[in-house]
Amino acid sequence: MFRGIYAGTSAMLVQEKMLDVVGNNLANVDTSGFRGRVAVNKSFPEVLMDRVERYTIVDEALNEELKERKFFPYIRGRSSIGSISLTNVMSETTMTLERGPIQWTDNPLDVVVDGDGFLAVEDGNGNAFYTRSGNFQRNDAGMLVTHEDVYIMGDGGRIQIGEATQVSIGEAGQVYADNELVGTLRVVNFDTPTYLHQVSNSLLAETPQSGPPQPALNARIISGGLERSNVQVVTEMVRMIEANRAFEVAGRTVTIQDELTGRMFQSLGRPTQ
Repeated sequence: MFRGIYAGTSAMLVQEKMLDVVGNNLANVDTSGFRGRVAVNKSFPEVLMDRVERYTIVDEALNEELKERKFFPYIRGRSSIGSISLTNVMSETTMTLERGPIQWTDNPLDVVVDGDGFLAVEDGNGNAFYTRSGNFQRNDAGMLVTHEDVYIMGDGGRIQIGEATQVSIGEAGQVYADNELVGTLRVVNFDTPTYLHQVSNSLLAETPQSGPPQPALNARIISGGLERSNVQVVTEMVRMIEANRAFEVAGRTVTIQDELTGRMFQSLGRPTQ
């Protein structure tokens, strides 16, 4: 067992995941309502490692029976090979909660959730999701949907505006179609929203860690604008450089450990199987 190789490989896997998270943040820098994510690492003081081994079966009669059944004449098992200290692993990714800048569009179907809260939406199969993106549209059936074609949910279900020529949305989320109230936007919050699961660029799903949705009491709806992504490009570029350099260092560690192992084999001879 070569602990240095295991530790270096673990570090490389962590930095690879870090680069994936940063890349996803940068790819959505122009996505309305997108909340950046941060990779969280965890250091274990001690990690137990097992080795999968093959034990040859010495019973010849059993060997013949296994061969007839097209099984190999050995069994598999696990045995402990010790522990490794200070192993770094990827624990989770969490969502940042800072509100992104507002882009004013003067479009009455564009809204911003001012404060803590998420708009409740639903896909065609009835699955519930949540979003900060207020880029609303009218579909062919006259329903109010997001730019990802999921239905906007009101207190009474999906909101229908029909063929109305004038649509407006009030601060409390009231949706008016030709001056007629057709629904009120359902705005919710969670006990721990950082643990919401990212389903798509702007859609989030409830998790056991986030807690169930509950009415957002302090949220206000602002019409005529969109919340842009809260991703800071400079910050993400710095994280990308740090992750690249850490990956290179970890890779170099694995290479050095491999070279030292080769020298040991040359000096002492390879271990017998």
